Amino acid sequence: MLKKALGAKGERLAADFLSRQGYEIIAKNFRYERGEIDIIAKKGELISFCEVKTRTSSAYGSGEDAVNSRKQKQIRKVAEGFISERAFAGYDFRFDVVVVEVRRNETKIRMIENAF
Repeated sequence: MLKKALGAKGERLAADFLSRQGYEIIAKNFRYERGEIDIIAKKGELISFCEVKTRTSSAYGSGEDAVNSRKQKQIRKVAEGFISERAFAGYDFRFDVVVVEVRRNETKIRMIENAF
């Protein structure tokens, strides 16, 4: 599967997963300056900035390992842009990683809350 198509599939699966967990998806692929956040979701008074990592194998490491300090810094900057553009006074904010593992006939999704 092509990398871009795999990533898009993973983001769709992650959004469905979050919805089933009671989150309301408020933005997908939110861009600010040179960065992007895959999914921004709301649950109660919490805003979750989610980075989605989709894997078909562990050959290149785990999904959460791919969210290095450089990527974290970029996500934080985009989150600041999102917050400045929208009114979310009184909300808590969290950075999560959603790992989607797609292998043959099996798909596993896990969410790492407060990943960084």
